Amino acid sequence: MRPEHAGGDVPRCGAQKRQGAPGETCTFTAGWGTDHVGFGHCRLHGGNTRTQRTAARAEMADAEARQVLAALDVVPVADPFAALSKLAGQVLAWQEAISAIVNDLGDRIRYEGASGAEQLRAEISLYERAMDRTGHVLGLIARLNIEDRMARVTERQADALVSALEAALAAAGVTGQAADDARKAAARHLRAV
Repeated sequence: MRPEHAGGDVPRCGAQKRQGAPGETCTFTAGWGTDHVGFGHCRLHGGNTRTQRTAARAEMADAEARQVLAALDVVPVADPFAALSKLAGQVLAWQEAISAIVNDLGDRIRYEGASGAEQLRAEISLYERAMDRTGHVLGLIARLNIEDRMARVTERQADALVSALEAALAAAGVTGQAADDARKAAARHLRAV
C-alpha cells in the first residue's frame, strides 16, 4: 500500500528526508501507517516507535484541549478578589467534606493490601491534599493583599468621578452654593453606592 501525500490543510509528517534536497521534509499524511493518523511522523519516519507514539498522543491531547477551550464561553474576571474568594470557599468546603469522611473512618485509617503490606487509605491522601490546597489558596489571598488593592482601585475611581463632576460643573458655569450642593449630593450618592 502506497502512502498518501498530504494535500491542502491535511497535516503532514514533516520529518527530515534523508534523500532529496537539503531541508526537504516528508509530505505524507501525518501518522500514515500508524495508530495516530493525523498526528506525528509517518510509519516510514519512525512513527511507530514508542517515542513517536507518545509524542503523537501528546499532540492529540493538546489539539483536543484546544478544541474544548475554543468552545468555552470564557468570561473575563472583573473582580479577581470575588473570584478568588469563591475559589477559597469551594476549596474549604471540599476540605471539610473530606474531613467528615476521614472522621468516620475512626481508627481504620490503614488496611492490609494484597501483598500483605499495610496501606494508608486513599481518603487520608485526599484529606492531606485538600488541606494543602486550602492553605495555598488562603495564603495566596493573604499574600496578594487583594482586598486592599481593590479598595485603592475603588478610591481612584471615586476620585475620577469627583474630578469629572467638578469639570462638568465648571463647564456648565455652576459656581458658589449651587456647585457645593451638587458636590454634596454626589458625595452622598457615592457613599450610598
